[in-house]
Amino acid sequence: MKILILGSGGREYSIGLAIDNENAGHELFFQPGNGATDKLGTNIDIKDYHELAAWAKENEVELTIVGPEAPLVDGVVDIFKENGLTIFGPSKEAAQLEGSKVYMKNFLAKYNIPTARYIESDSIEELYKFTDTLSTPIVVKADGLCGGKGVIIAQSHDEAKKTIGEMLSGKAFGDAGKKVIVEEFLDGYELSMFAVCDGDDYILLPAAQDHKRVGDGDTGPNTGGMGAYAPTPLVDETLYQKVKDRIIRPTLDGMKAEGAPFEGVLFIGIMVVNGEPITLEFNVRFGDPECEILMPLMTSSVSDMFYKAATNRLGEIEVSFSKQYAVGIVMASENYPYGSSTPAEIILDDVHHEDIEKYTHISFAGVSKEDDKLYATGGRVLLCIGLGDSIKEARDRAYLRCGQVHFAGKKFRTDIAYQAL
Repeated sequence: MKILILGSGGREYSIGLAIDNENAGHELFFQPGNGATDKLGTNIDIKDYHELAAWAKENEVELTIVGPEAPLVDGVVDIFKENGLTIFGPSKEAAQLEGSKVYMKNFLAKYNIPTARYIESDSIEELYKFTDTLSTPIVVKADGLCGGKGVIIAQSHDEAKKTIGEMLSGKAFGDAGKKVIVEEFLDGYELSMFAVCDGDDYILLPAAQDHKRVGDGDTGPNTGGMGAYAPTPLVDETLYQKVKDRIIRPTLDGMKAEGAPFEGVLFIGIMVVNGEPITLEFNVRFGDPECEILMPLMTSSVSDMFYKAATNRLGEIEVSFSKQYAVGIVMASENYPYGSSTPAEIILDDVHHEDIEKYTHISFAGVSKEDDKLYATGGRVLLCIGLGDSIKEARDRAYLRCGQVHFAGKKFRTDIAYQAL
């Protein structure tokens, strides 16, 4: 099968790697890919979605998988479907669940899906008034896409009001902040859950836990994610069932009722408060770095799952997962997340340790290639992933792999999975 993967990060590399590891003879293409994806397939440089759909048709691409949120919100799925192509991901209308936090919060309220108390408005007076009714900390969110950084947890009423003002003025997040949500802060523990959906049916993957802040002990600013582990021991069958019954099923039924059936990955950010799952937010694609640890845990065919989901036939397959744990450590460039960094050559040691060879691998993200050398080009550069029979074993192996990777200014957290350990 010819498969096209849209995106350039570690998430897309991991999906490609999992499909490549099936040894099923699939031919992979990446748009645009990164400096390491050409080891798995062919990188394509076509930015216009209409031209890309024409290329996919001409080259008889049988499945397209969309990685990041921006093409989904821009309607790439609709364009491909109009061309009679099979594509995995939600329509432009369904992608509003991530594209507009206001749409999402109002959808949750309409279909009685548990979420935090909130107000959405473009009126500074209304927002300030609601802010005064909340105890601190207070959550302030920009409406549109902000690359995972449009959520501020204000520690005081004054900070919340200052943030609201900066968002509405366009100073903080441009047009993405022209409408703002203020909501109560929920005190519990956070989880990432992913349901692969075909509009009617879904498959819930093992729950993961992400580490958003840049520094050890969850210090410093929020990032796109500095590491993750799965499955988390913080979830039992009862909690999975509550998520299925109270969040996923009403969401799929609700989106159908809205005339926008949800197909693709429903990423549910959950806060567990006293054993009850509360929806923090929806995204409409795999999390990054969660995708990088979930893909290697799948023991059934990854490509078949995506294909069956894209053709509304999830009910036909059984998806199976390894009994192991996976831990992923993000290695980022020197100035992440504050600013850009100078490109630095990546040196990878030869692996001689049998455990590292067998139970770890690297997923490449922010890398480019020049004269057959890989360079860290800023942001999150790569992930070292370890597998093991316990979280500790998986984590120790992932950190051993980190020790084999060298580039100027590399930085990573040393406490990934500390919540579970």
